Amino acid sequence: MRKTIIAGNWKMNHLGADAKATIQGLIEKMPKDVKAEVVIAPVFPYLSTAVEMTKGTAIHVAAQNMHWEENGAFTGEVSPAMLVDIGVTHVILGHSERRTYFNETDETVNKKTKAALAHNLTPIVCCGETLEQREEGIMQSWIEGQIENALKGISEADIKKVVIAYEPIWAIGTGKTASAAQAEEVCAIIRKKLAALYGAAAAEDVSVLYGGSVKGGNVAELTGSADIDGGLVGGASLKADDFLAIINNAVVK
Repeated sequence: MRKTIIAGNWKMNHLGADAKATIQGLIEKMPKDVKAEVVIAPVFPYLSTAVEMTKGTAIHVAAQNMHWEENGAFTGEVSPAMLVDIGVTHVILGHSERRTYFNETDETVNKKTKAALAHNLTPIVCCGETLEQREEGIMQSWIEGQIENALKGISEADIKKVVIAYEPIWAIGTGKTASAAQAEEVCAIIRKKLAALYGAAAAEDVSVLYGGSVKGGNVAELTGSADIDGGLVGGASLKADDFLAIINNAVVK
């Protein structure tokens, strides 16, 4: 059975004191019997702090990016082995902001996904379309292409360890949210593509998240949809109470 996952992508936000306050708030107020898998993704300088603070809790820590090589002359980069060394368990790959601002490609996402799996990190692989692509009628082929290219060479055994996050680029940080029906349509397309690549049984084991202005007030409708298994949350994950509202209201299948 696939997991319900609520992951908070902090992006380039929070200094150390803010990060500690958010984490402490989550630890103090999160229900002891929380059913969803909870993940937070602080910036690199505070990953070790997050790992230390969340030891013994239900909170997992993700990095927002990584390189695919083990080590080498890659100034400014961080390797999967380094993330594992400090206790990180998840990594976000191919976020639209990485693709737009830092030249991330399907090829690099594929390399990073393979490297994450090789180091027992859970890759959260992002995909999504622009408003122009949606209006041009190429949304489905674009999403399917991103999925196929990101997962090239990944085995059926390993695909069950991958998380997919669908984020319509037009709904990230804009306050606009895809309707539950729109989000479900694309998440169903993703699962159908996974079934074509790996078989229906394997596709049913992959958690597919929705991201794009997810809030406590809309998460129940979103996660109540058949093919949406949680959320990749941006701004609403920066404050403990806002993030807890999403965690507490998410539908766990």
